[in-house]
Amino acid sequence: MKFGIFYEHQLPRPWTEHSEFDLLNEALDQVQLADELGYDFAWEVEHHFLEEYSHSSAPEVFLAAASQRTKNIRLAHGIIQLTTNHPARVAERVSTLDLLSNGRVEMGIGEGSSITELHPFDRRFRDKRDVWEDGVRCLMPMFTEVDWSYQGEYFQFPSRNVLPKPRQTPHPPLWVACSQLETIEMAGRRGMGALGFQFVSAEAAQAWVNAYYNSLTKRLDKLCEYATNPNIAVVSGFMCAPTDEEAIAKSSGWTFFQFALGFYSRHGAVAPGSVNLWDEYQDWCRTPKGQAALIKGGGLIGSPETIRRRLLRFEESNVDQVILLNQAGKNTHADICDSLELFAAEVMPEFHDREPAHQEWKQGVLAGEIELPEIATGDHSFRTTATPTTREELDANAS
Repeated sequence: MKFGIFYEHQLPRPWTEHSEFDLLNEALDQVQLADELGYDFAWEVEHHFLEEYSHSSAPEVFLAAASQRTKNIRLAHGIIQLTTNHPARVAERVSTLDLLSNGRVEMGIGEGSSITELHPFDRRFRDKRDVWEDGVRCLMPMFTEVDWSYQGEYFQFPSRNVLPKPRQTPHPPLWVACSQLETIEMAGRRGMGALGFQFVSAEAAQAWVNAYYNSLTKRLDKLCEYATNPNIAVVSGFMCAPTDEEAIAKSSGWTFFQFALGFYSRHGAVAPGSVNLWDEYQDWCRTPKGQAALIKGGGLIGSPETIRRRLLRFEESNVDQVILLNQAGKNTHADICDSLELFAAEVMPEFHDREPAHQEWKQGVLAGEIELPEIATGDHSFRTTATPTTREELDANAS
């Protein structure tokens, strides 16, 4: 199994004139540390206008800065919004980053999540899947063709040579965001890596991993010509500390992340400065539901032994990568770094050591030598951000 770290660049109020400066520079320090510790991926989102939840509107700039402070870690867009970016600009930026990083870019793409983000770019929420598909068809040949033109429903592009070309050939590995579980099957059918949130149970993980690989191997239907990227990565809340109690105490940012994500999912356009999410979150924390969330932990939050036990269930389901989210809410820079160091010292090596066996399994699946049963996914079709409610469920389900 491989491991990534994940950045929304969350910044709860109150803000000072130095808040965003400190946020970005501490995140760069964390990515550099992760590179030195042997983590595999650093993922960075793209969001617009989502106050407190995400101040990450220019991920290509942040990842370019990270490329000059790291040597081995993969620099991953998770994701670029194809609905709010012209495909030619995406190709130019991704290729430039790939050159600057010596071929370490992963290219996640997605649709955008709400009218708050889409409407200012003259995109309608109900059109976002169609725009995304049109964008993929326009974008992907730009990495290889020296004379490319495109006439689609949403994008028109006259004959041009899009420069520069990426270092990786034919292009950086391609992923798609899977905010709904059903999108995992679509990702397999399109031949793209699937980026989703944690599964609610080990049974759900097994069902959707099988659905993904069966779609990729039996029902492949690419949008245009591009290299397939058979991978499933799941994002999970994360904090590693010597004891479960310490980890939970240091990880309230994960509950803020879930609260803020739910807020922007439920609301339409939010007037600038009209909501103080941190204050709203504090009020929620005083409710019985908030109190329960704060004391249960969840995700990969706990001691090295607790996290190891939960990761073993992920490993059993043949997930390719677990992406660890601990830059969230007001989690401190010191706690984030300590967590990364402890996990890298006491948990990560054994899972890295078994990665060759996983790759052997995957190659058997892709070659048709291993047949995966078609498991009904209907019982596991809720949002991937759902979480268990008891400590017993957490340990049983590794989520």
